[in-house]
Amino acid sequence: MSETPNFQEGAVLLINKPLTWTSFDVVRKIRNTTKAKIGHAGTLDPLATGLLICCTGKMTKKINEYQAKEKEYTGTFTLGAITPTFDLESEPQDHQPVPELDKAALQAIADKFTGPLQQLPPIHSAIKQNGKPIYHLARKGVEVKVEPRSIVIHAFEITAVELPVVHFRVECSTGTYIRSLANDFGAAVGCGGYLSSLCRTRIGPFKLEDAMDVVQFIEEYKKMQETQNG
Repeated sequence: MSETPNFQEGAVLLINKPLTWTSFDVVRKIRNTTKAKIGHAGTLDPLATGLLICCTGKMTKKINEYQAKEKEYTGTFTLGAITPTFDLESEPQDHQPVPELDKAALQAIADKFTGPLQQLPPIHSAIKQNGKPIYHLARKGVEVKVEPRSIVIHAFEITAVELPVVHFRVECSTGTYIRSLANDFGAAVGCGGYLSSLCRTRIGPFKLEDAMDVVQFIEEYKKMQETQNG
């Protein structure tokens, strides 16, 4: 930041969300620092890292617009097991041998998941049922029903293979659950799979390489405030 934006009036911040932080952790930290009204454009799970767009003041009106933009992710699937949450927030189970498939064979499977799709969201997600996030209900053992959602996978590239780990890059529409894609991909391979790491690298034209670490942001903000207050 070359100069302190007017956060009360409105600003857009590109933040690199740290591992294990919730998206709300980031919002709370920035709000406590700037004392401004703030929201974010698209939740990242605690075990995901990467680009989080935070809007303050009048720019919070832009949140829905930013949230609707195409997104890009990189990460890894681990084959040979599944998890209830489709990621590492729950323990792998139903272990199976992983077939010796090369990159080309795995790419051929990935190609089947490109284009318009109907995707079933995880039951461990923030989708609401009877006014409550369904992950609360799922954790209590309450039966949860989810309906398939229309999504678009614009690109699904297998970037490297180190079985049982498969590295990928995905460009997709808003509303896509990469955890569900991991689970569906593992099922298509025939041995199960779950999301073992995830990084959001782009939202529309906004790129992770232009984002700032949240702790770095807070330190720079405080320094600028001290300079301005002289």
